[in-house]
Amino acid sequence: MGKVMLEVKNLKTKYITRFHEDVYAVDGVSFAIEEGKSLGIAGESGCGKSTLALSMMGYYFPPLHYMSGDIIIDGQNISGMDPDAVRKSILGTEIAYIPQAAMNALNPTQRIIRFIEDVVRAHDPKKSKAEIREMAEARFAELGLPADALMKHAVELSGGMKQRTVIAVSTILNPKVLIADEPSSALDVTSQKMVIKMMRELMEKGYIKSMLFITHELPLLYNVTDDIMVMYAGQIVEKGTAQQMVFDPVHPYSHGLMKSILVPEEGTRGHKLTAIPGAPPNLKRPPDGCRFAARCKYATADCRYTAIPEKTFDEGRMYRCLMGVDKLKEVYGEDE
Repeated sequence: MGKVMLEVKNLKTKYITRFHEDVYAVDGVSFAIEEGKSLGIAGESGCGKSTLALSMMGYYFPPLHYMSGDIIIDGQNISGMDPDAVRKSILGTEIAYIPQAAMNALNPTQRIIRFIEDVVRAHDPKKSKAEIREMAEARFAELGLPADALMKHAVELSGGMKQRTVIAVSTILNPKVLIADEPSSALDVTSQKMVIKMMRELMEKGYIKSMLFITHELPLLYNVTDDIMVMYAGQIVEKGTAQQMVFDPVHPYSHGLMKSILVPEEGTRGHKLTAIPGAPPNLKRPPDGCRFAARCKYATADCRYTAIPEKTFDEGRMYRCLMGVDKLKEVYGEDE
């Protein structure tokens, strides 16, 4: 096992609505990412992926609130740190974030170079404009962006250039951990491929040590990450290698997710798409048992009322289901 760059232990965060109701968006999530590795998180909208990302960055702004758990980056636990200390010494250098809808993250009134100067000087006030310009030009060149783009405003850039600019800003200080929240959304296929290729190159060149890649497109992760976790209703329901999760999912939700989308590597012949019925549970009042039970055709009475533990098999592969692996594969085979 390699050096662990990011470890999350039993993290719980919630939203508090204006009616003072608690919404348990992240409920007992644990995982780790080793140096040089990339981990993907997949799941439908509303499952807690982006909330998990914000929580790991310490972005606890109302209505989001921290409840419990640990976030450890390269051996340092940041979950109990002062928010100002996290902002000054952790964000950007230890961990960085590419937000969802990243193309709208740039200040439209500032030239790109001014935006980068603000980011760098927040951590190193003594950096000169010339030094920052040199850093920015080098990172832009790595990402295939012309140096003159630094003097432009966001509105003067194409969608793909905006996305690459946000990646450049997020990685300018060479963070140990990069969280990318659907960085390829809203891009055409060619731009998506380019962005993903560049992010992998940043890891290969050592500018970032490990990466967490979030998307609702599970097959996309097959070409981007080493391992994949599937999230449902605030919990991780399965985790394995990219190969395992795309071609041999175990949990009924993971299996249903893969049956509802096309996998280019499998081809389309003989692939019948099926939808997952129903809707996720209300996270104001999470079920006592399996959170997927109401939508699972294999669920029993025990599934609905029994707390579901994590199970492991095949050298650490994890899933959260009362049924055994062999039984699940048996019923999947009968359905097909």
